[in-house]
Amino acid sequence: MTDSCAIRESFQIAGKEIIFETGKLADQADGSVVVSCGGTVLLITAVGSKNETEKDFFPLTIDVEERMYAAGKIPGGFFRREGRPSEKSILTARLIDRPLRPLFPEGLRIEVQVIATILSVDMVNPLDVLGIIGASAALSISDIPFNGPVGAVRVGMIGDEFVINPTYSELAESQLNIVVAGILNRDNNEIDVMMVEAEANMVPEEDVIAAIEFSRGGILETIRAQEKFAQAAGVPKRTIQLKVDNLEEVERMLPHLEEEVYALVRECARNQLSKKEREGKIEQLKERVLSSGVLDNNGDELVSAFDKLLDKKLEKAIRRLLVEEQLRIDGRRPEEIRPISCEVGLIPRTHGSGLFTRGQTQVLTILTLGAISDMQTIDDLSIDESKRYLHHYNFPPFSVGEAGVLRAPRRREIGHGALAERSLVPLIPEEEEFPYTIRLVSEVLSSNGSTSMASVCGSTLALMDAGVPLKNNMGASGIAMGLIKEGDHIFILSDIQGIEDKYGDMDFKIAGTREGITAMQMDVKTRGIGVEILQKALSQAKEGRLYILRKMEETIDKPRKELSPYAPRVITLEVPIDKIKDVIGTGGKVIHRIIAEFDVEVDIEDDGRVYITARDMESGEGAKRMIEQIIKEAVPGEQYMGTVTRTTSFGAFVEYLPGKEGLVHISKLSNTRIAKVEDVVKVGDRIRVEVSDIDKMGRVNLIAIDYYKPQARAYPRAPENKPQNRQRQQSRQHNERKR
Repeated sequence: MTDSCAIRESFQIAGKEIIFETGKLADQADGSVVVSCGGTVLLITAVGSKNETEKDFFPLTIDVEERMYAAGKIPGGFFRREGRPSEKSILTARLIDRPLRPLFPEGLRIEVQVIATILSVDMVNPLDVLGIIGASAALSISDIPFNGPVGAVRVGMIGDEFVINPTYSELAESQLNIVVAGILNRDNNEIDVMMVEAEANMVPEEDVIAAIEFSRGGILETIRAQEKFAQAAGVPKRTIQLKVDNLEEVERMLPHLEEEVYALVRECARNQLSKKEREGKIEQLKERVLSSGVLDNNGDELVSAFDKLLDKKLEKAIRRLLVEEQLRIDGRRPEEIRPISCEVGLIPRTHGSGLFTRGQTQVLTILTLGAISDMQTIDDLSIDESKRYLHHYNFPPFSVGEAGVLRAPRRREIGHGALAERSLVPLIPEEEEFPYTIRLVSEVLSSNGSTSMASVCGSTLALMDAGVPLKNNMGASGIAMGLIKEGDHIFILSDIQGIEDKYGDMDFKIAGTREGITAMQMDVKTRGIGVEILQKALSQAKEGRLYILRKMEETIDKPRKELSPYAPRVITLEVPIDKIKDVIGTGGKVIHRIIAEFDVEVDIEDDGRVYITARDMESGEGAKRMIEQIIKEAVPGEQYMGTVTRTTSFGAFVEYLPGKEGLVHISKLSNTRIAKVEDVVKVGDRIRVEVSDIDKMGRVNLIAIDYYKPQARAYPRAPENKPQNRQRQQSRQHNERKR
């Protein structure tokens, strides 16, 4: 894309050219950037409202718009156009949002919307990292206040080598897939990490840290390119009055509030009060202040300001308690984990279930096994066409003691489900070993921090309870780590609860097995953190993760040897590719017959793999035997029990194997001369036949050995139920008497 007024900036990372361009498309947006790498192209726009909103928070919206034309596809479905966002586009939008959100000025109250429209995908270069740096570039060249730019790269690990921004084919060989976003720290000219998103095949912590270190050079390159691009655009930032809460007046009216809140927080910690008990204490404090009359006759504005002031004092008290007494608000030490309990097999009739409780966080995961045909078909711009392992996460309002409207899964639920799914992917057996579609549903029953990691633990319990043969018989556990940085004091918190997530500086979720990490997700609320803090957090997380895993193993330490009796049974076999048509039959006649006769599901792959899904092994084995008979080649001399399918003047056609017919010539039906075929057999008769020969055209000729016995010296006695045979017998008897 070139234009006389366009501004263009290109740079190289790991031999791949990335291009920023503005000035040609979408010129009415506050910031518009076309970012491309190879044949993958995104248009990213940023728009900020001209007027301040009445909302009491910063209303930032980031959307990713998939267009199927980008891959030369027409959307599926009745309407043949794009509808609701796909799971992939929602996850990409969340990935873009997380490093950008903390970099807007505090108190900004204009609506900001960033839209990434996918124009082209080459199925070689992933688009999500381009979305992050493209959104940062669009905000940087706009007049919207933004303390960026943000840089981002993906790192893969093939063998012992790290690769920056690997292609899809390289990712298929990689043991690690990690996206790191960061910002330039002007004080030390180093990259501080803003966001980490990773999936890994049980990679050790030291390799993950090395990958993050390796990413910093590429991140710096993307930041430098954006700075040049923004300088060339030369758009000054607009002047906006940031909203600052006027809490000084309320603070003057309540000079002892800070110490009262600190005393309350310390009491909660020393008595190890629960979330409900703590919230009750805070509510009592609020009621005491409001009923004291200090804020009377001052309007609702001061009451609202008091709520905000109390929130700030709670945050300050929690941080102060850590500095002064190394205690958390629930009485734990920084590295301490809440009490854990586990249970399996608690839901009847399901294929597997696991209940994981950690403190006041409780997740119930239910597992369902289905046929291969139950796998999810993916209709988006990703290279994957289907999924046989699905993980869904539900967060009902009662889990936090609230009444609310039940809606379709929101972005948070989709994101948490995807994180739990990635955490367990390395443990799921291959299709050849375990030919089932696996669906896990994690129901959050009670929430007080890290429900996504509790979902990983509950899902491991459910998988083992169901008898799914996990790789190396290993399970995975997960833990959420927090950070509180107060002056020179740095505290890494293990197993954070909700209030520590709210008032802390970092939310770092790590899942893995005894052998290494399987998934990570990190977000910060500050302008990034150093790699040394991440290294300490990973080390502390490993200790916590293994402790949780040991607690889980006290309940169940490996998959059960047998599947649930309520789970379907899957039998596999392979048929020659040229025999697939025989198993299916004309118009699906044969396969429909198998399904109806044995009450099974039959899935046939293009390479000849056949999956039979049955309620019990007896039905499955019956269907398998029938398919084996279908693909079996007729051999002269072999005998079969067949069914007469039709008769002609020259013989009877017999289905000697399912879907296979041969001809019994009229001369081979009986040793006696018969006038017509129907004198011996009729359609539907079951007769034993023997293959006499197969001609050059592959036609099978049969002998009806129940009637035709060429080796016998005497003719067999004709059946008495045939009128013409009775007449011949009476004639022979008459001739004998006459002689």
